[in-house]
Amino acid sequence: MKIRILSYLLLLLLATGCSPKITVTSEPSPDFHLAGYQTFAFYDVEASGSGLSDNYKPKIDLLKEEIARQLQARGLRQVSESPDLLVNIGVVVEEEVQTRQTDFRTDAPIYIGQRHYTWESKEVPVRHYKTGAVSVDFINNSRNELVWQGTAEGILPDNGRKLREQVQQGIKELVSHVPQ
Repeated sequence: MKIRILSYLLLLLLATGCSPKITVTSEPSPDFHLAGYQTFAFYDVEASGSGLSDNYKPKIDLLKEEIARQLQARGLRQVSESPDLLVNIGVVVEEEVQTRQTDFRTDAPIYIGQRHYTWESKEVPVRHYKTGAVSVDFINNSRNELVWQGTAEGILPDNGRKLREQVQQGIKELVSHVPQ
């Protein structure tokens, strides 16, 4: 019985350990509450970074779609003219390289009698991956004042379906930090 429980716990740890970690931060103005706004619209999106591909526009549209869905679920309507709240999105995608350092005890070649043999420890690339950060700012349109800002960042999956799920999860978590 104990072995079965331990194997279920191990399986649970492996499943949660493989899910992408999204870090969310938010900073509201002291007097900001989303309930004081009825409509919203988007600014143009700015995107940058070494890992940004040429076809990033559909991914920006995915971000806008999810932010709109979350704001509409909280009672706001998206309009094209005279919104109460303006939403500014910033995106940064960076290409990263995971490395490991060679170890003399395990990676050094066997000494076969050459003189003046030297061996140096060095960084060896293990994998390439992309990290992404999305910043979302809410601006009070009538006062032209920043009333809330938040960021979500994490490692981006290569799979399009997993990316969609991660965007939905990250934006949902980010908007949950907006004071009602």
